[in-house]
Amino acid sequence: MKNVCLNLLLLLSSVSLFGQPATPPAGNIFRAGAATSNITPRIGTSINGSMTDITIRNIHDETHARCIVLDDGQTRLAIVVSDLCMAYREMIDEAKKRASAVTKIPVENMMMSTTHTHSGGTACSVFQSDPDKDYVNFLTERIADAVIRANNNLAPARIGWGVGSEPTQVFNRRWKMKPGVVNKNPFGGQDQVRMNPGVGNPDRLEPAGPTDPEIPVIAIQTPDGRPVALLANYSLHYVGGVGSGDVSADYYGIFANRMTQLLGSYGQDPPFVTIMSNGTSGNINNVNWGGEVPKPAQPYEKMTAVANIVAAEVFKVYQKIEYKNWVSLASRQKEISLAVRKPAPAELTRAKDIVSKAQKPTMTSLEEIYARETLLLKDYPDQVPLILQAFRIGELAVTAIPCEVFVEIGLEIKKKSPFKPTFSISLANGYNGYLPTAEHHQLGGYETWRARSSYLEVNAAAKITDNLFQLLEKLKTSQP
Repeated sequence: MKNVCLNLLLLLSSVSLFGQPATPPAGNIFRAGAATSNITPRIGTSINGSMTDITIRNIHDETHARCIVLDDGQTRLAIVVSDLCMAYREMIDEAKKRASAVTKIPVENMMMSTTHTHSGGTACSVFQSDPDKDYVNFLTERIADAVIRANNNLAPARIGWGVGSEPTQVFNRRWKMKPGVVNKNPFGGQDQVRMNPGVGNPDRLEPAGPTDPEIPVIAIQTPDGRPVALLANYSLHYVGGVGSGDVSADYYGIFANRMTQLLGSYGQDPPFVTIMSNGTSGNINNVNWGGEVPKPAQPYEKMTAVANIVAAEVFKVYQKIEYKNWVSLASRQKEISLAVRKPAPAELTRAKDIVSKAQKPTMTSLEEIYARETLLLKDYPDQVPLILQAFRIGELAVTAIPCEVFVEIGLEIKKKSPFKPTFSISLANGYNGYLPTAEHHQLGGYETWRARSSYLEVNAAAKITDNLFQLLEKLKTSQP
């Protein structure tokens, strides 16, 4: 009996209360590395994020691919977030292949996403912006470089995480309109909701959905406590308010600089890296549509205020994080196929008529813009493949979806995930447009309008979440 009790005590001492080993397998140490890679586009090329193309006239602040590589001695994971509006899967796949060839990190262990700044270089065709081929090739190399450089910086480290909350900077931008209000869409029909209805608009009724104020934070330090990297996640679309023709990383870049300042980490070698990833913000922005009319802001004023407020909350979380000397890492990935909402013959006829009557090569009205999108979508395949991912970092999980994901979906994943905390990174490993729920498709509104920015089948959200829960369960059952 004495020997049984002793063996039980030894077993309990080898695992944490949460099922993670308290000490690593023999010979394994936890390592981490971080790096950035400059991805600023050339002046004279295209900016993504508007319905009409914008030409770059000035570089207000440099844009970057920011990367963290984690290594538990058996598995390495790479997380990259780039200052782009969105990026094609094909380009991201090439970047992964190049990085994997050098680092030997498996491509399925790389999670590459974009921030969704609307003032970065164009990396894929959306509305009337098309990418410069040279810039796409440049991005392929430079995003891969971020992984390679972070991998080169691998060194013994410890890791921890926490979750903050900042509800003052997130608002649902889709509003239900009062019964009887005319709310036409570009296809000649009527919607029940309107995006960005206008502050003080008497016709708006109530927000059409919730928000997610949480800010999950992952922090990495050297064994002696020097900051190495920080990854945060916030479900806020972007802020905007840049100068005309300016390239800018938006609040994501200002947040990174502010965190470096708060942590006193300027001048480190290797440099401290802060990353703000985009959560599930497909229907969330920074304007309080139910509040008072805001005062006019100068360029960069609003995004700086948002970055500082969010950084202050992250700093509070950072100060309370308890670090672990070792955690196990794992990843799961699955490719699925989803149907495309193709235009019907009558819709194509209508679109051809509208485009033929347009007065300029550049479409100006919403009706013209979406007629052009309808004609472009007719050549899309009936089904499209997309990658879903889930990473486990100790008892924390991160899911990745290649869409502008509605906040309801992110909240459901957090609630039902077997890992606490769990958060989702949007616009990861490709771009497949908006991801509304089926219920939101019934309400209509900008995010559901069929275009290259919104074309997945109505039930796509349910299929994606079902598959993500399967990946999370596989991660749970494979825990050491």
